[in-house]
Amino acid sequence: MEKLLELLSEELKQAFEDAGYDKNLGKATISNRPDLCEFQCNGAMAGAKQLKTAPLLIAQKVAEILTKNPIFSEVVAVAPGFLNLKLDEGHLKAYLEQMTKEDKFGVKEPKQKKTIMIDYGGPNVAKPLHIGHLRSAIIGESIKRIARYQGHQVIGDVHLGDWGQPMGLVINELKLRKPDLIYFDDTYQGEYPQDAPFSITELEDIYPTASKKSKEDSEFKEKAMEATFRLQNGDRGYRALWKHILDVSVTDLKTIYDKLNVEFDLWKGESDVDHKLADMVAYMKENGYARISEGALVVDVKEETDTKEIPPCMILKSDGAALYNTTDLATIMERMEVYQPDTMIYVVDKRQDLYFEQVFRCAKKTKLIGENTTLKFLGFGTMNGKDGKPFKTRDGGVMRLETLLKETNEEMYRKITTNRAMEEEEAVQTAKIVALAAIKYGDLSNQAAKDYIFDIDRFTSFEGDTGPYLLYTIVRIKSILNKYVEQGGNLDNVSLKEAGSASEKNLMLEISKFNSMIETAYEETAPHKVCAFLYDMANAFNTFYHDTKILSEEDKDKQAGYIALLLLTKNLLETCIDLLGFSAPDRM
Repeated sequence: MEKLLELLSEELKQAFEDAGYDKNLGKATISNRPDLCEFQCNGAMAGAKQLKTAPLLIAQKVAEILTKNPIFSEVVAVAPGFLNLKLDEGHLKAYLEQMTKEDKFGVKEPKQKKTIMIDYGGPNVAKPLHIGHLRSAIIGESIKRIARYQGHQVIGDVHLGDWGQPMGLVINELKLRKPDLIYFDDTYQGEYPQDAPFSITELEDIYPTASKKSKEDSEFKEKAMEATFRLQNGDRGYRALWKHILDVSVTDLKTIYDKLNVEFDLWKGESDVDHKLADMVAYMKENGYARISEGALVVDVKEETDTKEIPPCMILKSDGAALYNTTDLATIMERMEVYQPDTMIYVVDKRQDLYFEQVFRCAKKTKLIGENTTLKFLGFGTMNGKDGKPFKTRDGGVMRLETLLKETNEEMYRKITTNRAMEEEEAVQTAKIVALAAIKYGDLSNQAAKDYIFDIDRFTSFEGDTGPYLLYTIVRIKSILNKYVEQGGNLDNVSLKEAGSASEKNLMLEISKFNSMIETAYEETAPHKVCAFLYDMANAFNTFYHDTKILSEEDKDKQAGYIALLLLTKNLLETCIDLLGFSAPDRM
């Protein structure tokens, strides 16, 4: 269905045309003075410049025509030339009724459905997820859900770091700790064990130990590089060990991502395109895209319009070794071959902006992507502590993501059990649900590119612009609806009525913005737009709730109208929190 602003704009265009002016001057916008009106039109201001006429005269002439239009309950021309508009309550009710009947509340299916790949998550195997992985996971998950809701085919890929030097470090350290493992016996010809010779706990100790050694011990580093070479060149034992590393790590990663309510369609990694590297390099050489620079193979990506230095994109190092650039480009090539995406979105730390600029330009220049394929870098800011510096543990280390979830769960449990009596199991489960909302909403309500302060006290508050406040609002609506049914009401037999108060109309107006918001959130890859809509809706509902006797209303017809409005409000709120990747409990 048409967005409300589009419908109002059509009426305005007709009025401007009927008044003898350019119809394109008729555009409705949300009022920036809600104390005066609900919508406004500034077309007379632009028309005055074209026609060299006083804008107020234009506005008055158009207003005279619009006052006869039943869609508006009030039209006022005010100096210097604004049109202030209020929507007729009957038309607003009819619009919301249509929303309730339409699939996805009237969100239009796209004229051309796109295939969109979202590259987000980006963890390295053999390493635990830490808070630096939080933003990529939850921003990417929300963007995926929004794009799907808009009607596109969306594929989410975790893109594991599973093939480079870290693997050689782990294997070499493992060899020092357990030299008798058959994986290190070059004469062994049998089948390797199904079970890994290490646990996730051991693995998470091995990598940081090996990483530290490589910086202090040149011999250890050299042997790790040799291990990486043997792995990437097909050594049986090393490949089997690597498979164990991958299996143990991915099992643990899936457990943590599941707690975050983050799901990936693909669990591919750098290793999945290793077999493509040689052909891709040969293609770039043969077609004259790549050249040798100081022994390395590079592709020039600088453009004449650049105002800053853009270095060449390195494809191979001087020793012939591949880089992240190489595997990222090969991944783009494979995605085009297998999925033919119209768009690829990379949700990554904004500090990697230059790197992705080089990779994207290289992919375009070397024609790894089609002319109409879009590569988009969505860079996110840093999650900081209250001191404004990157978030750390109390002892100054990088906090594990699992620890962050645990501490937030505990704080939420404390608040929930302090406020009300609840069975232990229900309290624990409710705390998990609300804690996840606190973390996700606290992050997603910020524009992705901006840094933000992670404040557990504020994020877990039941007041203000927070996840718990939104969930409490949904739970309050659920409670009212349940009581209505307990009192003999039937939710299937309720229908919307015209607004009878300012707060009721304001809630209905907020609801009417839903399909415009979804479109904007999709087009701008902006989950914070969903958050802003949610908060405005929750505030509008709570004002209406405090102004209105709902369950004690004696006029049953009027009460049924209230309940229908609450039902629509709840459904929209729950739809929106699902787009953000969390849910609401039944009680709080």
